[in-house]
Amino acid sequence: MSTIVLLTMTGLGLGALYFLIASGLSLIFGLMDVLNFAHGALLSIGAYGTWWAASGNLPGAGPGGAGFVLAVLFGTAVGTVAAVLLELAVVRPLYTRPREQVLATVGVGLAVPALLSGIWGPDARTFPGPQALSGTFGLLGARVPVNRLVLVAAAVVVLVALRLFLGRTRHGLVVRAGVEDRAMVTALGIDVRRAFTLVFAIGGCAAALGGALGGLYFGSVDPRQGTSLLIFAFVVVVTGGMGSVTGAAVASVVIGLVQQFANYYTAAGLGDLAVVVLLAALLLIRPRGLTGRLA
Repeated sequence: MSTIVLLTMTGLGLGALYFLIASGLSLIFGLMDVLNFAHGALLSIGAYGTWWAASGNLPGAGPGGAGFVLAVLFGTAVGTVAAVLLELAVVRPLYTRPREQVLATVGVGLAVPALLSGIWGPDARTFPGPQALSGTFGLLGARVPVNRLVLVAAAVVVLVALRLFLGRTRHGLVVRAGVEDRAMVTALGIDVRRAFTLVFAIGGCAAALGGALGGLYFGSVDPRQGTSLLIFAFVVVVTGGMGSVTGAAVASVVIGLVQQFANYYTAAGLGDLAVVVLLAALLLIRPRGLTGRLA
């Protein structure tokens, strides 16, 4: 029983991490029809920004208490700014040229890890997390790492915030209207470009937050971390339904649990194969994914 509880909580923590990166990816694709292959780079930027700040390089930031919260905020802010710059400098000029858009974001996704590797080296760096989040707590006989709960809580907050943004705010409604009929919204005097930049910023913020908290899950950061997680984020987006934030949340939980249980009860590494098989089977039965809609 304790093993099942531990695997479940670990799978939920991993699923929460997948959701943090996949939610922004799904949002950007669903609202803007942009496949952003540089999204993993935003996660890496957030992870390294948090690591740099928590290592004592930012006044007031540190590995414990309020200092760590400040470090997470700094890393998330850096990733958000990077997302805005990516949209303005790379994506916006290529909105009508999707092929070049994909190539450009792939290039950025390869260049950022190389840049991080050139500055801080290719080896993983130990993540300076708070002592309070490095311990465990008892649950039905299992000792569960506290940081799993932090990831799950962050994912729930992001999911609620995104749904409120899309359905209850003026900017969310403007973005949705701009996707349906951009010319009409522009004729009403609304600058759709600013709304799209906001969407990119929100997606980048979620990815950077995933990178900031992902260091707690893995215990370290490395330049390729975002690239490897991006693969599973795309699996989550496709499984949940292209453009569906709610579908991405459900798919993240399913994939995280399948991966953890398969890795434990079979050979190590077969969890990744199980996820791919699950995706293939789902696409054969339901090509649009679990939901296939935006919400």
